Amino acid sequence: MNAFTWAALGLIAGLVPLAVFTLYARELDAACALVLGGTLTTLTLLCLAEGFHRSAYFDVPIVCAATTWVGGLIFARFLGRSP
Repeated sequence: MNAFTWAALGLIAGLVPLAVFTLYARELDAACALVLGGTLTTLTLLCLAEGFHRSAYFDVPIVCAATTWVGGLIFARFLGRSP
């Protein structure tokens, strides 16, 4: 195991308290935590791709980053406060 796989393991461990917070938070706070979870997942996938030295694995974090961004916009649209 190299430093990138250890970093990925640490990032995966960081998802656990975020998941607990998402379960018990209000809707808007949980949506923010989900976007942060998507960011942590993207970083985890990047670390795993570099840790395994596979260039083909870098496609998955790019797709994950794009869907996290679009998902955050959708959550903001439907959970936003109306004037």
